[in-house]
Amino acid sequence: MEHQLLIYNTLNRRKERFEPLHAPHVGMYVCGPTVYGDPHLGHARPAITFDLVFRYLQHLGYKVRYVRNITDVGHLEHDADEGEDKIAKKARLEQLEPMEVAQYYTNRYHTAMEALNVLPPSIEPHASGHIIEQEQLVQEILNNGYAYVSEGSVYFDVAKYNQDHHYGKLSGRNLEDVLNTTRELDGQEEKRNPADFALWKKAQPEHIMRWPSPWSDGFPGWHCECTAMGRKYLGSHFDIHGGGMDLVFPHHECEIAQSVASQGDDMVRYWMHNNMITINGQKMGKSLGNFITLNQFFEGSHEKLTQAYSPMTIRFFILQAHYRSTVDFSNEALQAAEKGLTRLMDAIKGLEKIAPAAASSVDVKNLRTKCYEAMNDDLNTPIVIAHLFDGAKMINNILAGNDTISATDLEELKETFKLFCFDILGLKKGENGSNAEREAAFGKVVDMLLEERAKAKANKDWATSDKIRNELAALGFEVKDGKEGSSWKLNK
Repeated sequence: MEHQLLIYNTLNRRKERFEPLHAPHVGMYVCGPTVYGDPHLGHARPAITFDLVFRYLQHLGYKVRYVRNITDVGHLEHDADEGEDKIAKKARLEQLEPMEVAQYYTNRYHTAMEALNVLPPSIEPHASGHIIEQEQLVQEILNNGYAYVSEGSVYFDVAKYNQDHHYGKLSGRNLEDVLNTTRELDGQEEKRNPADFALWKKAQPEHIMRWPSPWSDGFPGWHCECTAMGRKYLGSHFDIHGGGMDLVFPHHECEIAQSVASQGDDMVRYWMHNNMITINGQKMGKSLGNFITLNQFFEGSHEKLTQAYSPMTIRFFILQAHYRSTVDFSNEALQAAEKGLTRLMDAIKGLEKIAPAAASSVDVKNLRTKCYEAMNDDLNTPIVIAHLFDGAKMINNILAGNDTISATDLEELKETFKLFCFDILGLKKGENGSNAEREAAFGKVVDMLLEERAKAKANKDWATSDKIRNELAALGFEVKDGKEGSSWKLNK
């Protein structure tokens, strides 16, 4: 594939040229949700980030197998080795079967992702459907001497592993740092070292979710599922592993250790991580209780929201920042994103109203090149969007009669906006902050009034012309006069 795509590899802390192991095939694994509650804005960011990666790699001509898992067992509270399973706890509180909880919130997650125009992955494996593969992984690590059995549970021996390899190479920590920051929890006496993590946990009598194993009736440790399922569907070596930056440690660090301990080397070539959505500077998350669900955004039904925001406004808001930078939630930022998206979509609508001229006074060919350069620089979507706004200014100037464009250049401009706005950024027409439904309802009436206004102008009846314009403006309809006639849009 002829391209110069650079992506930031968290493992090596630098941008690297993307060169897949088995071109044109690409294997990508992304950590999906733990399904015990409604998806929130924090879930939208990795989903949209890696949807962007998926779309762009496919556009470049790669055949991408995109695996995004569903965690429905093994993820204990506080990401620890002790405590209650997050899904089992929700099931107990709501008097439901754990799989009932998992299925309900998986369905809700899918509905939200569809609204955000996030493409479904190639494969969406569930942790509970891959217990055998996880038990096999645990046995391999035991056979290689990097794990031990303790009272029916199996723990990864971090100190032993660190003698032969480097535990902490992804997160930049050393074992001493890990020991100093490890919490004292119930059940730590089962471990040789506080930094050791569970590969298999013996289930307590009250624990509902359990499976038989050579060591006990129990369940796999949270970190096992991605290593086992990544290897099953993408092979022992694959190209990209992605997720939120909060997963670098301990989750992804433990995945690397499990991979090296079981097969002798790391499975993953490029580790990619999106940064956090914050609210008042603190990570937004279920465990912190400071989250706003996506449905609440879509409906405007949370106390921190001053209005509802469409799915495309949320998507645009996230894409306006580089995926490795933090995004702080505020109504003001979302309203600015809504206005920006409306401006962009109005310009795209304007493309259909342009009558081509014999020659162009604008340079459109450079726009596509600049957008590609930004995408190839570690998927720099804010720069892509800035270039698209330059294109929008160009469109508005042509509509106002200040510039001209040839038929060939007009087609190039249309194709460039379709490619980057819709195919790559994944935005959708008519689903932004411009109140498309109300526009459709009032559209015919406004068009009729503008026809009457055009007749009044032709008859030099300026009083009637101004009256129609002013009264439409009072109702929120902005009328623009251009070389090709009058156009309108409905403002908030």
